[in-house]
Amino acid sequence: MRTSTLKRWTIGLGLLALLIAVLGGLIWGGITGWAPSRKDYPVQGLYVSATDGDLAWPTLAAMGADFAYLRASAGGRLRDPRFAANLKGALASGMRVGAVHEFSLCAGEAQQAELFITTVPRNPAMLPPVVSLDLDEGCKTRPDRAMLLGELNTFINQIENHAGKPALLRITPAFESAYEVSDGLARTVWLIGDFVPPDYAAKRWVMWQSSSFYRINGAPAGVRWNVVRP
Repeated sequence: MRTSTLKRWTIGLGLLALLIAVLGGLIWGGITGWAPSRKDYPVQGLYVSATDGDLAWPTLAAMGADFAYLRASAGGRLRDPRFAANLKGALASGMRVGAVHEFSLCAGEAQQAELFITTVPRNPAMLPPVVSLDLDEGCKTRPDRAMLLGELNTFINQIENHAGKPALLRITPAFESAYEVSDGLARTVWLIGDFVPPDYAAKRWVMWQSSSFYRINGAPAGVRWNVVRP
């Protein structure tokens, strides 16, 4: 009797575990496979860096990536080791391409501007340059808002002179909360909010990072997926 009961419990628990695994897979598949409707947002694309690995650019273009923003540099020293390869691959696939600098509060603005300018080729066909703004927990000494806005203005002016077009600000919620930078700089903004259009800035977004988990053929590890406001 006890053996029979134990067997039934074991079978029941196994079926429950299988059901949970299947449901979890379906939920995760829904999360990683979701992107905003093309009817609402006709222009969509990705933001990648070396951490996203080796990408199949022709496949990404065929799957509907209209543009790609590529991390070119970060802080005062880091050149993205895959920037040149990603730039070549994205351009060859026919995508529109832009370059991103991840700004650091722990490095001088002149040093960061020089790093970006010497990493990104001058190409009038490229999309506007992007300054990505996020708080770094490793950066303990941070400027006040007035100083930061002055540093960003200096940095932005230099990269805009190089690119020949106005820059775009990619701002995380934490950075906006700390510095209200969207209200302090007269630039368009790119905001972040998985699955829900963000509204944390002082102005309407031009680009929205709609998913940090999007899986698409050509990028096995997934990418950060973005849409442009029509």
